Amino acid sequence: MPRSTVARTRARASVLAALTVTALVATGQPATAAAPPAAEPLNRAFDRAAREYGVPRDLLAAVGYGESRLDGHAGLPSQANGYGVMHLASNPENRSLEKAAALTGEPAERLRRNTAANILGGAAVLRDHADRLGLDRAERRDVNAWYPAVARYSEAEGPAAALYADTVFTFLAQGLTATAPGGEQVRVPSRLVAPDKDEVSAAGVYAQSPDYPSGLWVPAYSGNFVVGRKATVDKVIIHTTQGSYAGSISWYQNPASKVSAHYTIRSSDGEVTQSVREKDTAWHAGSVNSSSVGIEHEGYVDNPAWYTEAMYRSSAALTQHLAARYSIPKNRSHIIGHSEAPGATHTDPGPNWDWNHYMQLIGGTPGTPGDSLTFPSYALQQSGSSGPQVTAVQQLLNAQGYAAGTADGIFGPTTKSATQAFQRARSLTADGAVGPKTWTALLSAGTTPALARGSSGDAVKRLQRSLTAALGTTVGVDGSFGPSTETAVRNYQTSRGLGVDGKVGPATWGALQAGR
Repeated sequence: MPRSTVARTRARASVLAALTVTALVATGQPATAAAPPAAEPLNRAFDRAAREYGVPRDLLAAVGYGESRLDGHAGLPSQANGYGVMHLASNPENRSLEKAAALTGEPAERLRRNTAANILGGAAVLRDHADRLGLDRAERRDVNAWYPAVARYSEAEGPAAALYADTVFTFLAQGLTATAPGGEQVRVPSRLVAPDKDEVSAAGVYAQSPDYPSGLWVPAYSGNFVVGRKATVDKVIIHTTQGSYAGSISWYQNPASKVSAHYTIRSSDGEVTQSVREKDTAWHAGSVNSSSVGIEHEGYVDNPAWYTEAMYRSSAALTQHLAARYSIPKNRSHIIGHSEAPGATHTDPGPNWDWNHYMQLIGGTPGTPGDSLTFPSYALQQSGSSGPQVTAVQQLLNAQGYAAGTADGIFGPTTKSATQAFQRARSLTADGAVGPKTWTALLSAGTTPALARGSSGDAVKRLQRSLTAALGTTVGVDGSFGPSTETAVRNYQTSRGLGVDGKVGPATWGALQAGR
C-alpha cells in the first residue's frame, strides 16, 4: 500500500544518527569526489541498470558491495544459494533470482553467471520493491526514500532487515572505493544520509547480546539449533559465512536452512551479533557442535578482502572472552577452523585466514592444529579400550551419523553398537571391534574428490590417515599431496589390485571407504 506523504516525510535523523549500527569504514579509501565517467564493464553495468530501472546508481553499487565485494564468484552459489554481485537468491524464503528473471526476461542461468545481467536483475528487484512501496518518480531520485526497499531486498524481517539496510546506508555515508576482481575500481562518494525508516521496524536492533556485552542479539529460528548441550565446551570454531553479514543472520532465521552459529562478525567494522545462546547447541560444525562455540566471519574463503583488521581484532576479543569463560586453551588444538573439525567437508576459513596473526591477537600459541584424529598408527579398539584413539573412533562414528555417544574415550556398549551399525553399512564383519579395515573405512569417509599430486586440503588429510590405517605404515598427514603421498597411493593400489596411477579417483576412494 502506498505510504502517506506524512509518513514519508517524518523526521529523518542526520547522517549516522539515523543508522542503528555504528559507523563503519568501507574497505578501501573513502571516496569524497564524484565518481569518474564509467568506462569499464562493472561501472557501465551499474550505470545502465540504474538508468533502465530508475534506481540511484550509488545505492545500487552499495548494495552490490555489501553483498559480494563486487565479486560474482564465477556463478557459484553462496551458503544461502545466492548468485553474483547482487546475490540474486533462490531458496524457499528468497526468490529474488526467479523474480529478476521474470522482471528482466533474462534466463536464470545468465543472471547467475553474467555480471551485467546480474546487476540489471538486482536493479529490477529493487525497483519492484520501490513500486510496491508506492515511491513516485521524485521520491525515487532521493536515495533516502529507498531505505525500506533496500530492507525488503534482504528478504529478512525485523532487526535483520534493519541491519542489512543500515549497512548499505553506512556505505553511502562513508563512501567507498572498491577494487573488483580484475582490478576495476568502483567509487561511491560520501554524502549526508537521513534514511526514511518509517516502513521498517527496527525494534530489537539495539537488543544486547545475552552472553557478550559488546554484541547485538538477533535470535536464530528455534528449529535451527538445540536447547542445551551434551558436552563441555572446549573449542572455538572459526567459520566464513560464504555470504553477507546480515544475509547470514537472516539465513539462521530461515526454517529451511538447518544451520546457525552462536556469533557472526561483520567485515567492515567488526560488529558482533549473537544468534544462539552459548548454553545451547548451534548447528555449525557437525560432530563437535555440542562441545564448541561457532563464530562466523562475513565473507568468502576465496577473497581475502573480507578479512579486515577490524574483523580480526573483534573476533580475537570474543575468542579471548570465550577462552576465559570456558577455560579453553588458547592453542590450535582448541581454536580451530571449520575445515579442521573431525569429519568436516567444508574448507573455511580457508587459506586467506591469517592464523598466526589471529593467535597472536588472542594471546595464544601459533602452530598447526591438533585434530585428534591423526596418529602414526591405528591400533585395535574394542570393548574395554580407552584413550585418544577411542575418542577418535567416537568422533568419526558421530560425524557419519552413527550415535556413539559422547566422545569420552571409553569404548562401551554404545560405541560398540554404533561400530557394528557402521560395519554392516560397509559390508564389513560386524564384530564391533575397530581393526585395520574398519579404521580405513572410518578415516576415509566423506566426500570423494579427485586427488593427485599438488592437491591439498582436508580431503588429502583424510586420504593420508586412511592410507596409514590400510597400509600399516605411517603416511605423513599434512594435507598436501606430495611425492610421499603419491608413493603411498601407488602402494595401496598395487596391493589391492587396482589400476596403479598414483591418483585417487572413484575406484581408489571406493576401496578405501569399503575398508579394503
